[in-house]
Amino acid sequence: MAVTSSQPEGSAPPNPTVYIRNLEEGIKLPALTTALHEIFSEYGTILDIVAKSNLRAKGQAFVVFDNAESAANAIDEVNGFELFDKPMVCDFARSRSDATVKKTAGEESEEFEAHKRHRLAEKERKQALAASQQSKLKRPADATMTNTTEANKPAKAARGTGLKSSNPSSTAIVPDEYLPPNKILFVQNLPEGYNDIDALGAIFGRFEGFREVRLVPGRKGIAFVEYESEVGAIGAKEGTAGMVLGDGAGGKGIKVTYQRQ
Repeated sequence: MAVTSSQPEGSAPPNPTVYIRNLEEGIKLPALTTALHEIFSEYGTILDIVAKSNLRAKGQAFVVFDNAESAANAIDEVNGFELFDKPMVCDFARSRSDATVKKTAGEESEEFEAHKRHRLAEKERKQALAASQQSKLKRPADATMTNTTEANKPAKAARGTGLKSSNPSSTAIVPDEYLPPNKILFVQNLPEGYNDIDALGAIFGRFEGFREVRLVPGRKGIAFVEYESEVGAIGAKEGTAGMVLGDGAGGKGIKVTYQRQ
């Protein structure tokens, strides 16, 4: 299936997917999904049930019916029902599930592919936001520690004022894998023979909204690839990351990340 892992506030329009929260977090996933299926199958045909064990998604689940009417009936009847001694809170999901889009549009349809790209972009945006917030939370503690240390140093240490700090935590750098989506990709580890616009264009031009390849004068092994929107860049990143080109510079695949802002 795959749906958004946390439900935003507010009321969602009727749709085939039921979002459930306030579930007992200590129950193992197989037992939880079995129990949910037994309860919700009374209200219609279930296409999918998703519950995850990661910290952010604990206590939540999604039940996908084949129509919105079944979902509405389930919400009316099950909301507040106790499961493992905790009352379930049910509402319509805010995003369509993979199972719903696949059923209505077809697995090979462009609509289904666009849906998956949008979901992936949203997931990466939230990961980047979480990483950025985590970095900001760390900074005040680092600053306090630094100020305390400086206050306890002898006066002669003031001669070091203006020197660049060697403390790696003093500057928060978001790792490549958590960079927010960008319509420009940064490609590294390109082997000999692929530092060519035409060769790279043939690879990256297969993806939606391709605009151009830009090489860096005097620098081998790297390039920038631009798309019309983040959607195309996301598809290209997922479709080419780790790809081995030519001899792959000794078997090492290319590295594809979003350009840093």
